[in-house]
Amino acid sequence: MSPNIDSLENDPRSKSSVGGVASAVGFYFAFRVITVLVSVRIFGADPQTGTVINIALDCFLLLATAFCAIGQVRYPFRKMTKLTSIRWALLFLGFSCCSLLWSSTASLPDSLAYWCAMAADFAIVVMLLRAGPLLDVSDSLMKGFIWGACTVAIIAWLMPAQSDLRLGDDELLGPNQIGYVCAFAFFFAQYLIREKRAKLGTLAVVLAVTLLRTLSKTTIAAFLVGEGFLLIRDKSISRRSKILITVAAAAVVTIFSGLLASYYDIYSNAGNQSETLTGRLGIWAYFLAEAIQQPWIGHGFNSAWKVIPPFGVDQFEAAHAHNELIQQFYAYGLVGVCLFAGIYWSLYRHIHRLMRGPRKAFFLAFLMFILVRGMADTERFDISLPLWGIVMISLLIEHAHIAEEQVPQTIVVSGSLS
Repeated sequence: MSPNIDSLENDPRSKSSVGGVASAVGFYFAFRVITVLVSVRIFGADPQTGTVINIALDCFLLLATAFCAIGQVRYPFRKMTKLTSIRWALLFLGFSCCSLLWSSTASLPDSLAYWCAMAADFAIVVMLLRAGPLLDVSDSLMKGFIWGACTVAIIAWLMPAQSDLRLGDDELLGPNQIGYVCAFAFFFAQYLIREKRAKLGTLAVVLAVTLLRTLSKTTIAAFLVGEGFLLIRDKSISRRSKILITVAAAAVVTIFSGLLASYYDIYSNAGNQSETLTGRLGIWAYFLAEAIQQPWIGHGFNSAWKVIPPFGVDQFEAAHAHNELIQQFYAYGLVGVCLFAGIYWSLYRHIHRLMRGPRKAFFLAFLMFILVRGMADTERFDISLPLWGIVMISLLIEHAHIAEEQVPQTIVVSGSLS
């Protein structure tokens, strides 16, 4: 039986204090990508201090959320777990914790702290969605994330460019991290605009232009695939709008053509080996060779950073396999492969149940973006679609599905009354 999310939205207590906390949480989820850089470059601290700040903020937000959500149970967690994708996310969280028992990590206490931070993200969003109205909380989370990503974008624009002309810092913040946060936030903005729940057009443009300026090849390619799919499949977008969007995108690319040409020249002749396709193939081959040594349960949580030897003449230190499937195989063996397949397949099946229309096209485009990006990049601890995001997206899809199921009933009732 599907959770009755729709009835929760009609609860007279629809306005809740958790909305403000949700906005702060969303902002933090996006902004934390740049915390280490800010702490080092502005305040002169060491990188470990920035990491400690992030973990401390996670704990603080967990306590703040628990305090605001105490006594409010609008949507019990046991109903959330009726959704297959959330059950898979819980399995991933549980198995990654168990893997600390055999992990080849460089520091077990540090890895335990990182796992606790990942679990805290999951628990925070679960508590928020458990206590407040789904649409209010999810909107606040997404708006906070969008503003956080825009703040990251502004700081990135103000910073000196890297030696290869891309946004970011050569030591502390890669352009791929900035690009992924901006692209992720753009999809959130696009969703809220399409649902007519916010006016975020200007912020969406800032995020899209910043994504291009990062020159993050993998994220840009995934973004173009997802948005291209959406333009083709979404029949609610008029032909005129599609032409205008295409022309605007071409104009932006033309404006940056000089920068793109200069970057291509650097990439072809003087780029870091790890950034080239040959370098990525070498990283994938090494991780696969290591994964085969422990094929069943893998090397464990956080078992790459400071464990895998540096690659190439530039001594690139890999924090992950730069491919999501290979990363899960390396970290958790065949169990990780099953978790990877279970999470994304259950999400696809959930989306597939929706009626053909704008919502279904959007969620499919978003999932496509995540999967394509995961082919050449991923996350150090979490999966590309973070566990907290799986919870929120799954409930939004279920809400849309229930709304679609009730439309025919409404038509029948109104017809009989007439």
